[in-house]
Amino acid sequence: MKTPIRLGTPLSPSATKVMLLGSGELGKEVIISLQRLGVEVIAVDRYPNAPGHQVAHRSHVINMADGAALEALIALEQPDLIVPEIEAIATETLVALEAAGKVTVIPTARAAWLTMNREGIRRLAGETLALATSPYRFANNLDELKAACAAIGFPCVIKPVMSSSGKGQSKIDSAEVEAAWAYAAAGGRVDSGRVIVEGFIDFDYEITLLTVRALQQDGSVVTHFCEPIGHLQVQGDYVESWQPHPMHPEALLKARDIAKKVTDNLGGLGLFGVELFVKNEMVWFSEVSPRPHDTGMVTMASQQQSEFELHAKAILGLPVNVALRTPAASAVIYGQHDAKGIAFEGVADALRVPGADIRLFGKPESFARRRMGVALASADDVETARIRAKQAAAKVKPVIAE
Repeated sequence: MKTPIRLGTPLSPSATKVMLLGSGELGKEVIISLQRLGVEVIAVDRYPNAPGHQVAHRSHVINMADGAALEALIALEQPDLIVPEIEAIATETLVALEAAGKVTVIPTARAAWLTMNREGIRRLAGETLALATSPYRFANNLDELKAACAAIGFPCVIKPVMSSSGKGQSKIDSAEVEAAWAYAAAGGRVDSGRVIVEGFIDFDYEITLLTVRALQQDGSVVTHFCEPIGHLQVQGDYVESWQPHPMHPEALLKARDIAKKVTDNLGGLGLFGVELFVKNEMVWFSEVSPRPHDTGMVTMASQQQSEFELHAKAILGLPVNVALRTPAASAVIYGQHDAKGIAFEGVADALRVPGADIRLFGKPESFARRRMGVALASADDVETARIRAKQAAAKVKPVIAE
């Protein structure tokens, strides 16, 4: 793993250059953390004026799933590090470029390739590493989907093998699978022709275990774990998160063991969002993102260093601190309208909620169920923090600008 031995000055010959592939709300916060360390940042996304574009030194708009376009942009910018922030990119191109010694991908090109595809990461966890997972099958068409569902049993969850943030995901309770197939096909980001069918696990709760691979002074890699993050999902999409989430000590040890095995295999440096199902002392692997996680936005209020600062420092080979500062929670602010350039009212009222803070992402276009911001709140305990975060989020009112 190559890391910069020194940090340069942006827009100068000494600059340390980082290119983000994907520049949404999570990428925006990573960019801000990198900017604070004097890193020159190039933000790339599929649409103009993405949140990360607004805070980077330079921005580009390309189809990141187009390997030729991606390779040409990398050749133009010559970044020291490439940081994938979303799944929908030409990971095969990154794998080839990294193998040729032309780029350094965070955490590795292989990790980006494996985790872009639910099939790759599920087979790694369930078959290569022999970790506990929900039962699963894959299907390429409606007939195969019906057979997979029959083998798995009902209820089950159907997801596109390539999607994010719950897009195309549905839970079904009967053999009427046609609507789930159509929904999955529409939600797939890159390839709408393949889905994963997962057996439903009767879990008590789901957590995100933020796991950081960072360098020690002697150059060896050490794994750090943040406190578990609990979260509430609706249709596979996060709407609330809180930290810390209480866990049985044995379950916490198992969760950390699973997270370390997965991230050790993926390699590289940086922060990973490892999603796990938990019931009593049992823990099952669900998914992993080799980058900051949406549920981890709570860390902007809860930790000494947010997940974005942890990621920025780890990929640069710098020390990290995963200590919890205070119990905290987050709650999503939805767009509520399909419109461009919406405005927000009630922000002052939201900030009057004790311990609350607001992040508005600056997305140029709103949809009714698109995340346009997040409310954060700290308190002496998680329950109070959750109440405050939801109160603050409810006070922010998106309106169609005149």
